[in-house]
Amino acid sequence: MYFITICVKDRECLFGEIIHGKIILNDAGKIADECWLKISEHFLNVVLHEYIVMPNHVHGIIELKRVDAICNQISNNVGTRHIVSLPDNSESSVGTSHVMSQHNQFSKPIPGSISVIIQQYKSSVTRFVNKTNVSHFRWQSRFYEHIIRDEKSYHRISEYIINNPKNWKDDDFFNFTSLIRKTYKII
Repeated sequence: MYFITICVKDRECLFGEIIHGKIILNDAGKIADECWLKISEHFLNVVLHEYIVMPNHVHGIIELKRVDAICNQISNNVGTRHIVSLPDNSESSVGTSHVMSQHNQFSKPIPGSISVIIQQYKSSVTRFVNKTNVSHFRWQSRFYEHIIRDEKSYHRISEYIINNPKNWKDDDFFNFTSLIRKTYKII
């Protein structure tokens, strides 16, 4: 399981606001919420746990199931693949094909990985939000991930996510100056 945090660029509050300790999502926030819930429809290896869309970020717990366990549940139907390169079997590549394939495998995104899942989520939210009246929407370039290693950690993180709106005024994502001070150890 992974604890994920994804931030809006410059921590701009584009998803809504906190009123009396509750998140009130605007249209962009509702899109972010709906897209989060659809992750497991697009990635069969994903189980979604606790999550929250906040005014300028999203927190969530994503569980990745083993791919071989999922494959055993799927029938042996023939399928298609999208955007897959054919192997280069030409004579000029015979001596270099092994080296080239090793190099290409390193840089390929791994289907069903956290990176691919979050990239697809961010891309979908951006596409749909930019169709609304928020045409300047952008995400921060990366995301935070933390592997949840035990049940105690899972419960602590779940509680943090659930209580995030109530604790908004104390949250580093709300109090950007506090975050900068902690990050750069400024007194």
